[in-house]
Amino acid sequence: MPLDAINAHLRRELDGLKAAGLYKAERRIETPQNTGIAVAGRDVVNFCANNYLGLANHPDIVAAAFEGLKTWGYGLSSVRFICGTQDIHKQAERQVADFFGKGDTILYISAFDANGGLFEPLLGEADAVLSDELNHASIIDGVRLCKAKRFRYKHNDMADLRAKLEEAKGCRFKLIFTDSVFSMDGDLAKLPDICALADEYGAAVGIDDCHATGHLGATGRGAAEELGVLDRIDVITGTLGKTLGGASGGFTVSSAEVVDWLRNRSRPYLFSNSVPPALVAAGMKAFELAATATDLRATLKANTARLRGGLEAAGFTVKPGPTPILPVMLGDAALATRMADELLKRGIYCIGFSFPVVPQGQARIRLQVSAAHTTEQIDQAVAAFTEVGRLVGAIR
Repeated sequence: MPLDAINAHLRRELDGLKAAGLYKAERRIETPQNTGIAVAGRDVVNFCANNYLGLANHPDIVAAAFEGLKTWGYGLSSVRFICGTQDIHKQAERQVADFFGKGDTILYISAFDANGGLFEPLLGEADAVLSDELNHASIIDGVRLCKAKRFRYKHNDMADLRAKLEEAKGCRFKLIFTDSVFSMDGDLAKLPDICALADEYGAAVGIDDCHATGHLGATGRGAAEELGVLDRIDVITGTLGKTLGGASGGFTVSSAEVVDWLRNRSRPYLFSNSVPPALVAAGMKAFELAATATDLRATLKANTARLRGGLEAAGFTVKPGPTPILPVMLGDAALATRMADELLKRGIYCIGFSFPVVPQGQARIRLQVSAAHTTEQIDQAVAAFTEVGRLVGAIR
């Protein structure tokens, strides 16, 4: 068979991943998404979801999805520019643009596609894109597709960004693009400093706000609002698949001209089916809820502080940051995997992350806090981490 040699090679490679503790097995969840879920017949507390405000499966969002399904149907069997644009798509795009105070929005089937379809249409050989070295894989892939000169600056290193801007001085257009919240580390991009450098060098600024929109900022408008630079950000990509209901769908927000150009030239938009109307309706409701979720944002901050404080008091190293992403640093991939397995036995659902998701030697367990977590669940997690950490030698 033509695949025999390939299959044999892949079996050896997969065995190597398992031996090194790098194999990524999928666990089956037997319930709807929540802070309490069932895995393999066991009730566990979930600390792995991007469900920061606890809106996944919120009854109002579910009801909006049902209404969207009933009113607009299941799917459109088409891309947007042929016969896949309904009134609800245009309403949602206007709502999101107004939410961020920008000219227009374009919806994508995923945030990965939003990033994948951004750079190639906008930037050519005469231009430059400057990207943080820890940016999400979708940004990296999107940048690879464009012909612009590429400059990767050291993570949150403004001196290195300045040096790269100096190198790019002769370029026609310059775009600095960064995650606003770095999903594996939980830290924020230095957006005020980035914007100041952009002003100095005549560059545009874009952010991927997937892990910030909805829960950061006084009104949930993300990291740029949190840091006071929302008006200066030129391009924002984001998702409906995390804080905003946890399903699927992405978007890019920018000027009317940028969005109009993306509608005509962005390949993931032109060649992918329209976002299903039920998801659009649910996303609109999620934006409404997030805009007024002041109490939930306050609860999320309190829950995050409680979990971080408990873990650090137990002796764990937790990367610093102001977000509900808490990376518990372990270093060794096999240790992270074993610890996650032992925690699951004690009713705490979390995942060990290792290369290539994070750099070699920086394996970790990433905990993600939700406003829906109870204090009892958080204390249960601290107790389980303490017990398992001592068992595996991660702490004394």
